[in-house]
Amino acid sequence: MKYLVSILSISILMSCSNSPKEEVQNEEPLVEELTSVQIMEESHHKQEFLSNDNIKFDIRLNFGGKERLNGTMTLATNSSQGLIETKDGNKVYFIKDKVYCSPEMDSKSARFSAYTWSYFFLLPYKLNDEGTIWSESEKVEMNGNWFNTQRLTFTSGTGDAPEDWYQIYSDTDKNLLQVAAYIVTAGRSVEKAEEDPHAIQYLNYQMHEKIPFAREWKFYGWTKTDGLTDTLGNATLYNFEFVADNDSLYTPPANFLSN
Repeated sequence: MKYLVSILSISILMSCSNSPKEEVQNEEPLVEELTSVQIMEESHHKQEFLSNDNIKFDIRLNFGGKERLNGTMTLATNSSQGLIETKDGNKVYFIKDKVYCSPEMDSKSARFSAYTWSYFFLLPYKLNDEGTIWSESEKVEMNGNWFNTQRLTFTSGTGDAPEDWYQIYSDTDKNLLQVAAYIVTAGRSVEKAEEDPHAIQYLNYQMHEKIPFAREWKFYGWTKTDGLTDTLGNATLYNFEFVADNDSLYTPPANFLSN
């Protein structure tokens, strides 16, 4: 009897040891796929850019046959404030939604300059700002080249002109911003602004501290069917440097006009 019990015990043990073992599945964590907008931001090294306090550079800009800006721009990398110093000694500050300018300047045009030129420069780092709305990405041909393109609109109350829109084009190779078509409402209706859309082209990308910056801008007329049309202006950007915060950097003098 003891012998039988022993045989049964061994049988049970062998049966247990020979039963198939459940394999432990090592599930790999899901990797969230980047959107085309995030890919563009990564191509522009957004996080490295934002790790600095401020970016400073010289700019000469002509539009419509006139020199619109010749001076130095200093911008907080998070776009919260900025300073434009022109060669003739005038200054324009913007601090969030407030603009301050030299007493001899027109405050309305100073406000337009403060937000427009800074937005064009900072655009690659503001693509996912709060209030942005993006269409689906598609590949299109424009002026003989292929681009990834998306339409950018804004929720109500975003910025000075939430009814403005942009058609963003990035190259299919490096995913850098190449062209931004846009309308400027600035007190006009959307329908009126859409009669004369413009575009800014970003050219001559060069690295500064491992971050690509376009050293040239060109402005054009634009239509969805014809792409870039007549030339409207150009800009050259140079002498890039990152600068640290200080208490007086964005502090306007007491006699400056505010808007």
